[in-house]
Amino acid sequence: MNPESSYNLAEYPLWTALVTPFTDSGEIDFASLSRIARQQSAAGNGLLILGSTGEALSLSAEQQFGIIQYITELSLNVPIMLGVGGYQLIQQLEWIERCNELAIDAYLLGAPLYAKPGPVGQEQWFTALLNASNKPCMLYNVPSRSGVSLSVSTLANLQHHEKCWALKEASADIEQFLQYRNACPELHLFSGEDALMPYLATAGASGLVSVSANAWPEATHLYVRQCLDSATDNVFPVWHQSIAALFTVANPIPVKVLMHENGDIDTPFLQPPLTHHEIIDKQALFDANDAIHSWYWAQIESSKQRA
Repeated sequence: MNPESSYNLAEYPLWTALVTPFTDSGEIDFASLSRIARQQSAAGNGLLILGSTGEALSLSAEQQFGIIQYITELSLNVPIMLGVGGYQLIQQLEWIERCNELAIDAYLLGAPLYAKPGPVGQEQWFTALLNASNKPCMLYNVPSRSGVSLSVSTLANLQHHEKCWALKEASADIEQFLQYRNACPELHLFSGEDALMPYLATAGASGLVSVSANAWPEATHLYVRQCLDSATDNVFPVWHQSIAALFTVANPIPVKVLMHENGDIDTPFLQPPLTHHEIIDKQALFDANDAIHSWYWAQIESSKQRA
C-alpha cells in the first residue's frame, strides 16, 4: 500500500468520530458499519475510526484490525483517520507499525491513559509515536479521559515534527485552546467539542472532530461550514440544545440510541460497561433530531432562495 495520503487533509474541516455498530450478540455489525461509513462519505466528512466514540479500547486488536481492513476496502471518497490510544508504549508502536501498511490517511494520537505524565513524559511519548508513523498525525488533548492536559510547552516543541499535522482539543476550555493557538499558530487546531465549534471557529479552529455528525452527517457538515464562515446567526440555540441531548450520559450511548431509532444501525448495543439502558426517556433525543432536521432544511431552502 502507498503510505502517502492522496488527500489534502486540510480540505476536510469535519471529521466524524464514527461509532462502531454491534449485533445483539456483541459482534461487529459490518453491514451497519458499511451503511454509516458510506453516509459520511456521501456527506463529504472525513472518517475517524476506532476512537473513544468507536469504543476501540473495548475491542481486541484483531477486531480493530478487521474494522480497519473492512473500512479501507469500501472505496470511500474521503480520508480515513485511525485512533491510537492506550498506555503501553511498545504496544502502541507495534500497532502503528502494523497499520502503516494499510490504506489509511492519518492517525489520531492520544495521551497515555491513567499515567498522568508531565511535559517531559508527554513529549517523549508523542515523539516516539510520531517517529513510528508514516502518516500525518493529529494529537489529542482529552484530559477527561487521560487524566492530564497536554502541556502547551510540549505541543510547542512537537509542532514542527514532520508528522505532526493537527491537534484535537477536547478539554472544553476555551482558554486552553487560546494558549495552544498562541503557541502553535501554524498548527491545525480542531475542536473536539461539538457545542463549542461556533466559539472556537472565531478563535482560529480549523474544524471539528464530531460525535453529532454520526446522527446528522449533512447537517453537521453545514453547521461546521457556517461556523467557519462566521455565519452563526442561525445556529443558536438549536445546535447548543440538540448537541446537549447527545451527552446526557456517557458518549456514545445517546448517539447510538438515536442512530438505532433512525434506522442507521441495527441495534443500539455497546460494549460493557456501557449500555443503552442508561437512556430511559428518548424524548429529548427525538426533539433534538426534529430540531436539527428542521434547521437543516430551512438552511437549504434559504440557500435556494438566495440563488
